[in-house]
Amino acid sequence: MAGRLILINSDTLGGPDRDLGGVLMEIFLRNLGNRPDLPECIVLLNAGVQLATHSSPVIDHLRKLAERGVRVVSCRTCVEYFKLEDKIGVGEVQGMVGILELLSTHEVLTM
Repeated sequence: MAGRLILINSDTLGGPDRDLGGVLMEIFLRNLGNRPDLPECIVLLNAGVQLATHSSPVIDHLRKLAERGVRVVSCRTCVEYFKLEDKIGVGEVQGMVGILELLSTHEVLTM
């Protein structure tokens, strides 16, 4: 997945059932972390930034990905909107200019 970026714009995967969506997101991130070919970056937008918080049920999967070299980027506007500035537990927070640069220089897979 070199040169690829995964864009996650929700704290769940699929819909409309949020409980099932949470389970699917956990399975997706766990399995992604077990792959030999990783994306270069994961960008979290909108409610997706909640996945990077200390209390997130998937924080350990994101940390594993970060330890393996995957850059985890949360949207600054989204973090501020949800009042999560002091709760982000993995990765970095970037403004939209930085996120736009990442999106324009990578092949993007949107979840």
